[in-house]
Amino acid sequence: MQVKDRTFLITGAASGLGAATAERLIAAGACVVLCDLSDGMNTQADQLGERANACMADITSSEQMQQAIDVAVKMGGDSGLSGVIHCAGVVSVAKLVDREGRPADLESYARTININLVGTFNVMRLAAAAMAKNTPESSGERGVIINTASIAAFDGQVGQCAYSASKAGVVGMSLPAARELSRHAIRVMAIAPGVFETPMMSEIPDEAAQALAAAVPYPKRLGKPDEFAQLAEQIIINPMLNGEVIRLDGGIRMQ
Repeated sequence: MQVKDRTFLITGAASGLGAATAERLIAAGACVVLCDLSDGMNTQADQLGERANACMADITSSEQMQQAIDVAVKMGGDSGLSGVIHCAGVVSVAKLVDREGRPADLESYARTININLVGTFNVMRLAAAAMAKNTPESSGERGVIINTASIAAFDGQVGQCAYSASKAGVVGMSLPAARELSRHAIRVMAIAPGVFETPMMSEIPDEAAQALAAAVPYPKRLGKPDEFAQLAEQIIINPMLNGEVIRLDGGIRMQ
């Protein structure tokens, strides 16, 4: 799949991994539709210029996500929507039983699953339906979907039952979705980032963040959002990347 003159929808695009991906794809000649619930995406779109559009949408809403995809399809013209990089999600931490012996809140668990897993499925199904209508490009492809998992899908820590389960679900959907959508010439991939410099990390105390950075074998630091964006761009370009989850973590294995 080529990047230049193609249109991509990016969720969670107001900051962090999504914002970096939008910047990299714009630099490569693409058009992007930024999708987020934060007003910051409007500022981001303005900074990126005329090849960027902003559309506020909740990834768990069928109606709102369909509207965002319709915007991207229209923006893409004859090429339609060529790809989705789905970065939107939430982090949650809660023990099954707290220090006072109280059980975890079920509604909080369900919210994390709904946003991170059901939201991913919602974006994927609507995007795939739109891309299936595309005229194949010269390589034969119609589109590509890149979801964001996490190393927590494999190395979940204490208090991450909800988050790890939601991201493990994203991992589990990758291969069956790729197999199903192969008949439409649509690829499905997932990236499982390690510890990255994103707004989510700002919620962690500095001491804890430094300890996480020190635990990375090499490079011994937090990942940079543009390194995620680089991999997303390579996945778009390389047609043999399909049905797989790539850990992007500097070799860290969480204790």
